[in-house]
Amino acid sequence: MAALKLKGDRAEIEVARDLIRRGYRIAIPYGEDWDFDLIFSRPGNERLECVQVKYCTSDGRVVELRARSQSLTNGKVQRVKRYTAAMIDWLAAYDRTTDRCYYLPAAELGRGMSVVALRLVPARNSQRLRIRLAEDYLDPEPPAQLALGMEPAGLEPATFRMQTERSSN
Repeated sequence: MAALKLKGDRAEIEVARDLIRRGYRIAIPYGEDWDFDLIFSRPGNERLECVQVKYCTSDGRVVELRARSQSLTNGKVQRVKRYTAAMIDWLAAYDRTTDRCYYLPAAELGRGMSVVALRLVPARNSQRLRIRLAEDYLDPEPPAQLALGMEPAGLEPATFRMQTERSSN
């Protein structure tokens, strides 16, 4: 098995383990052609949240989270997919260096970013604006609109009901 595939599998297991430890229920989609790797729901909440998982190795200062995937054919990049809130709810990363999981709300990805930097230590130049501190991304806290009971962009209420209602048969 390819080394990249093994790293990706390890990241998925670590994120799943972290979510289960928090008391969340998880599901793993069947097949490889999904925009997400895991699905979870919070205790007492039937809403399903989709997570794309990435493996990374920080330098001890910055966790660089790739917010894209590449499809390769014969070693050549054929297509680059940038993740957005229309595709996923969370971009999660397992960092081997810190042995921690980080959770970035997909709403922060905008129309699609290439890389998101989470700082483990303050910037050398003391910059504070437009800095993402890794410690702020250790918990998958719902974005403000979800806490208020609003539906996230891209999720139709009827579709959501169909996913959570069971047939009486």
